[in-house]
Amino acid sequence: MDQRTHLSIHPALVGAVVDLSDGAATVTLVGTDSMAADERGLVHGGFTFGLADYAAMVAVNDPFVVLGAAETKFLAPVRVGQTMTATATRSAQKGRKHTVDVVVRVDGADVMTGAFTAFVLDAHVLGDDGAAEG
Repeated sequence: MDQRTHLSIHPALVGAVVDLSDGAATVTLVGTDSMAADERGLVHGGFTFGLADYAAMVAVNDPFVVLGAAETKFLAPVRVGQTMTATATRSAQKGRKHTVDVVVRVDGADVMTGAFTAFVLDAHVLGDDGAAEG
């Protein structure tokens, strides 16, 4: 299956897709020095969240998918040098609304879990001219 969404995103920031099927995706991200929140090498949780969000969007795999909400739990810290693997699985779909469950693991241990609510729009969220509509 070909990836149809988030095609311009930089894999060093939110991960690289390693598996994709209908309603499911696996994405990996290595914690780098630039992600460290402190001198001990704690990876800022925003990068872990970004990985999970990206995996959820790829699981929906529509060019016009957007994140509407997320309920997440951080379960363990991530350190620079560790590889995070996010597994995203669509658990429900009602019209344009998709619920995607995501688990992020490091060395087989859960470090974050979440339920992401995504919506598929008719067109790009920024509109035709690339400017935010309001």
